[in-house]
Amino acid sequence: MAEIEVFENRYPDRDYYITHTNEEFTSVCPKTGLPDFGTITINYIPDKQCLELKALKYYFLDFRNKGIFYEAVINQILDDLTQACQPRYMEVIGKFTTRGGMHSTVTSVFDPQKRNRFK
Repeated sequence: MAEIEVFENRYPDRDYYITHTNEEFTSVCPKTGLPDFGTITINYIPDKQCLELKALKYYFLDFRNKGIFYEAVINQILDDLTQACQPRYMEVIGKFTTRGGMHSTVTSVFDPQKRNRFK
């Protein structure tokens, strides 16, 4: 996988949200070998570090030929990004395009302060 790069948060004493959206995410269904397409949205409150966008773009591109289920994609992204930047809060949402009449949305949350909506 591409290295996830971070940079220093200039406002670590302030809670603020950052949202990054990748509308061209692709991976491969491990069962059928067919491509999966979706939109990945990352919402987070940084602590000491923020995610660098160019590296994030290349990180997403590494999924292009990877056989992985939707749930695994979203949870792997959450694990990798929280490990890289250690945010105060992060939510990763994957909205995948319709296939076989089914539309799927998967959301995973990292919330050490229990601010998430899944209480």
